[in-house]
Amino acid sequence: MLAKRIIPCLDIKDGRTVKGVNFVGLRDAGDPVELGARYSEEGADELVFLDITATHEKRKTLAALARDIARHLSIPFTIGGGISSLEDVDVLLSSGADKISINSAAVRRPGLIDELARNFGSQFVVLATDARFADGDWYVYLNGGRIATDIRLLDWVKEAESRGAGEILFTSMNHDGTKNGFANEITARVSEAVAIPVIASGGAGNMQHFYDVFTTGKADAGLAASIFHFHEIDIRELKAYLREKEITVRL
Repeated sequence: MLAKRIIPCLDIKDGRTVKGVNFVGLRDAGDPVELGARYSEEGADELVFLDITATHEKRKTLAALARDIARHLSIPFTIGGGISSLEDVDVLLSSGADKISINSAAVRRPGLIDELARNFGSQFVVLATDARFADGDWYVYLNGGRIATDIRLLDWVKEAESRGAGEILFTSMNHDGTKNGFANEITARVSEAVAIPVIASGGAGNMQHFYDVFTTGKADAGLAASIFHFHEIDIRELKAYLREKEITVRL
């Protein structure tokens, strides 16, 4: 059985790590490179860096950030935010990123997924999707959760896989920052809908929540932010807890 992964996420705004609740009310959480280095030492399996305002403000994720991260980390990291072309990806991968994450640009132009998979390989392409439950179903949102669409979550992840996405990073906007647990039911449905790995994001508040998302939610990885940023959960202790609960993790 493949080991389940623990992935701290660092949302970047104006060069700083920030965290909010339900995508609003952001507060400062520290320097992203320093936090990333700490998580690397603590046993995180991977890291995700997302420039959460890059698309909204029509900016590009800075390649300089990727280079700085690569110099200080020894574990794989994904970087995303404002990526909309082959050139964007080429710069970031050349700067040291192991994978890139695309979100709004892929929804607006799904062919971007095909192009990236064809030119760089599916293993480098993470399809991030932010979704909210409303009117009886889960719908995809764009621009950091600011713009609603009529695209159903399950339809979108299946299309993304068919176009060449190598991994799905699903964030429940309803659960984000609440610390009440992951959206396990829909995460399981996403996991069952695709054959590629699924990273669950949104709602982690304690160690039990990770156990739940790996079992009930059928996720391949659990991603969290504030509980790691503000020292509420230690990654080593979390992995020891999961191992005791017979979840396969890398210690």
